[in-house]
Amino acid sequence: MDTGSWFIQLDAWQVMALGLVFFGSLYCLGGWGMTALTRSLARRGIGRVLDARALKPDQLRREWRQSLHSVLIFGIGMVVPWGLLQLGWAQLAPSASAGRIALEIAALLVWNDVHFWLNHRLLHTRRLVRFHGDHHRSVVTTPWSTYSFHPIEAIMLGNIILLPMLVHDFYFWSLASVPVLSLLLNVIGHANYDFFPRVSDTHPLAASRRHHLHHARPAGNYGFALAFMDQLMRTRVKSAPGPR
Repeated sequence: MDTGSWFIQLDAWQVMALGLVFFGSLYCLGGWGMTALTRSLARRGIGRVLDARALKPDQLRREWRQSLHSVLIFGIGMVVPWGLLQLGWAQLAPSASAGRIALEIAALLVWNDVHFWLNHRLLHTRRLVRFHGDHHRSVVTTPWSTYSFHPIEAIMLGNIILLPMLVHDFYFWSLASVPVLSLLLNVIGHANYDFFPRVSDTHPLAASRRHHLHHARPAGNYGFALAFMDQLMRTRVKSAPGPR
């Protein structure tokens, strides 16, 4: 399998151009795909919409504009992990078995939840909440709410792989899976759709319900796809007021 040597050999401008195409394409596919999926499921009577209220008149336009800013930051920001490799501060594993790749991806997904909870909790503190308000303007979320946030929040949430790269030599495709899986899980979380209504709020398949509760009642449910950080830190939201 490719070790990622081709990525290291790119120059900075090529890395940033690749990042913009990668994140832009990923976001469009995720947003359109999830919109089509939830509409199809609703027509078939599978699952349920979490909040049936109409969107604010300018919401989608605002989400697209703010998401563009985030795509620019994430795409250009690919030069940072590339820079760590260029400086020799991080290394890529020259080879890896399928088992190692699976373990690396699993570890990165757990770290993703820890990293997200810590940064998300900071964004709800008095000093930083002003940078998170843009995201919470979407009370009724859509798949396009996923990247709809302030540039400071984009920088905070977008550095997920940097610390892991400094402490472990990951295989290239293990690292490359992080933005793909992160976006997929984040789009699910903002889909405003309960895909598995019968599972409990703490079940891994109830991520969209948990994040819906966070937008309905922001003081809690700071986690990402899993519930363990909110359970551990006692920040889980058990119910939400208003329409469901």
